[in-house]
Amino acid sequence: MGIFFNRVTIIGVGLIGGSLASVLRGKSLAGEIYGIGRSEENLQKAKRLGLIDHYFCEPSGILTVPPLVKGDGRGIYSDSVRDSDLVILSSPVGSFRKIVKEIGTSLKKGAIVTDVGSVKGDMVREIEETLPEGVSFVGGHPIAGKETSGVEAASGELFKGSKCILTPTDRTDKNTLEIVKSMWEEAGSDVILMDPSLHDKVFAAVSHLPHVIAYALVNTVARMDFGEIDTLSLSVRSFRDLTRIASSSPEMWRDICLYNRVNLLDSINRFEKVLKILKGYLEKGEGKGLLREFEEARRIKVNS
Repeated sequence: MGIFFNRVTIIGVGLIGGSLASVLRGKSLAGEIYGIGRSEENLQKAKRLGLIDHYFCEPSGILTVPPLVKGDGRGIYSDSVRDSDLVILSSPVGSFRKIVKEIGTSLKKGAIVTDVGSVKGDMVREIEETLPEGVSFVGGHPIAGKETSGVEAASGELFKGSKCILTPTDRTDKNTLEIVKSMWEEAGSDVILMDPSLHDKVFAAVSHLPHVIAYALVNTVARMDFGEIDTLSLSVRSFRDLTRIASSSPEMWRDICLYNRVNLLDSINRFEKVLKILKGYLEKGEGKGLLREFEEARRIKVNS
């Protein structure tokens, strides 16, 4: 279906938010694009790159917008979304509740709110309950990223060939769902619909657990004392490949882990059981057991 948004507000113009802005701009899907964030330097960069037209800077209250749309003092987030057809939450998931509560009264009837966070579940239902009647929400989670972060790494090609999970509920407007689905398809994503609670169980295992393991592994090695030897500088490629995700935003992953902690703890418990089996084989010197575990893992094909 053909889609066009007269005004889009992106809250959090980093790698994902900036890349989506690039898609909207490159595909002529939006008129004006507004960005909001905490770093004026980052927002200025996004504007220079042509990703946004105007910006709102959270800590200083700076509004670089035409005089007619300057705020009424009710809040920087409220000012940023007024008259927007589409609002994209691309900040850390821990900020969603505060933002949605503030912007609710400023959203026009018919506006669409979506997000790019990797936690859904109760978060989706809380957002739906907070938004006023006539405003639709569709939870979204693009499975895309880079080793580098920040708006300077943004690219309209980022989502091509990747998957994007949308998490509708029984309250989701079907037309709105189709609009958001079309946007992600324009970005080049393969869109998959999934129940919000199931989403969190799945991604606790395939995404959140690996991040926790990566952070733990880097910290474990860094805290091992080998005298003057710089242990991490001697790491082999397999270690670097395994731990590169530990360079992800600590703030973002703190929020993700806390908001999905029940599912993540279940995944950690399951991982610990398997690790205990491997540890037991090592303690007993049981090569056959180790080989069996390694071969089982090797047979499991992980699709990229």
